[in-house]
Amino acid sequence: MKLICVSTVLAAFALTVSGYGNPRAMTVHESLEAVPQGFVPMKATKSETTLDLRIALTPRNMTGLEHVLLSVSTPGSPSYGHHLSLNEVKDYASPTEDSVTAVKTWLVKHGVTDITVIGAYNDWLSIQISVETANTLFAARFQHFLDVESGEQIVRTLEYFLPEDLRAHIAFVHPTISFAKPQSGPTTPVFSMPVPNYNATLNPDVNCDSLMTPACLQALYGIPTTAAPQSSNSLAVTGFLQQYANADDLANFLYFYRTDPNTPSASFMVQSVDGGIDPQDISKAGLEANLDIQYTVGIATGVPVLFISVGNRTRDGIGGWIDAFDFLSAQQHPPQVVTTSYGFDEADLPITLARHDSTDGGVSGAQAKDCTTFVPTFPATCPWQTAVGATTYTNPEIGADLSGGGFSNYFPSPSYQTSAVNSYLTELGSVYSGLYNTSGRGFPDVSAQGQNVIIVYRDELTGVDGTSCSSPIFASVISLVNAALIASGKPVLGFLNPFLYANPQALFDITLGSNPGCGTDGFLATDGWDPVTGLGSPNFDALMNAVGL
Repeated sequence: MKLICVSTVLAAFALTVSGYGNPRAMTVHESLEAVPQGFVPMKATKSETTLDLRIALTPRNMTGLEHVLLSVSTPGSPSYGHHLSLNEVKDYASPTEDSVTAVKTWLVKHGVTDITVIGAYNDWLSIQISVETANTLFAARFQHFLDVESGEQIVRTLEYFLPEDLRAHIAFVHPTISFAKPQSGPTTPVFSMPVPNYNATLNPDVNCDSLMTPACLQALYGIPTTAAPQSSNSLAVTGFLQQYANADDLANFLYFYRTDPNTPSASFMVQSVDGGIDPQDISKAGLEANLDIQYTVGIATGVPVLFISVGNRTRDGIGGWIDAFDFLSAQQHPPQVVTTSYGFDEADLPITLARHDSTDGGVSGAQAKDCTTFVPTFPATCPWQTAVGATTYTNPEIGADLSGGGFSNYFPSPSYQTSAVNSYLTELGSVYSGLYNTSGRGFPDVSAQGQNVIIVYRDELTGVDGTSCSSPIFASVISLVNAALIASGKPVLGFLNPFLYANPQALFDITLGSNPGCGTDGFLATDGWDPVTGLGSPNFDALMNAVGL
């Protein structure tokens, strides 16, 4: 289930706009103080230029949905495990008919007739309008901005207004002040070598501290090699930025690194969103996509894996991110676990968008950079997601320098983690005072191996670093637990976090390591939860015991 987190938007000042009918009091809904770093304003955009905009309508009862989600996800609750159906979610997340009618009436009065209701919960109005009409509707100044790094130009505004009487019906308008685009964490190749001939034998006595393989993970975390007891659950992997998963590379990977008798089939399903494809030309294989597929198929033995390829035919203004998760949210029977290795620096997203809908770089965010305060990353900061940090070495396992972690500036600390986070903050004291939000949602929640992870990439053995490794590994462990639950006639875990914080003994506590950045040593790993490794790495047997198996 996708949880839409609704926002309260600051109103800075008001104006009155004349147009069709009587003048209407307008209030600024969202604004930016300056052009975001990395973008340069260009000349004024032609008035006839067409914009694809989406109006997010206010859900009818988001507070109620949050309450129910916590209730069905918290061990000990009478409704624990009684997951909602799609229609039940819609009862909370869809807008009221009054909201739809009020906003449509306003648009039609301004000559906007190309209006389409979209979204998993019919919670968006999609419109195509000219820049001239958009400037009038929203009292805005849309113009072109140049992305200096990519050379691409986008049309945005630095502020927009809404009629005061419609602000209760409209959550936000997108893309208006959003300059963000998805990026994968800095998944870094650390070495490459040609794949051996099939007659070759790789050294079975691998040093897991220098080369992390499926066998290393199985030994470290107690992950079974036997196939899942049933296959009715599934595990989804998202693929953005034209990242493609290669089946031949997967077959080579399994041949060399799943040498046990239960070698999984080298297969996965592909789902297209926004025209996404998965070409099998070896030159098009993606480092990130191969990693994600090889460490789901290769670890979650016997669990069906779905690769969601998000193409470039998106009009969501954020690289297909909204479309991908709307697709998942609209499924009657969605995958029980979804892993994504893509995200944003939290500040690059408007707070409204972040609240509507794998974590690298230490305290400095998704990409290494100069920074004066710690930079949280989204979606790791969303309290309705399970964020995965990175570890390295095995005896002992320690937090990796690249493990993203910290505290959100958008989301407060949720109730399920308040005690654990407060214990850490008490121990931390005044260290880094002013560099992070002491009342923010702490992340990551958990961790898994994220350095020197071996994959096959374009016919070469390649070692990679990044929490992009950690997320599919942890997701695979949970998928195997879910498979066992289904086989026992029990409900799957669903939203994980309340269960994890209620059962910290089900994880290996990591007490060493740090995540340096922004000219600091970063946070330190310690006993219990910490913003380097969360609650720790997966202990399969302890997880099974925690779910009663």
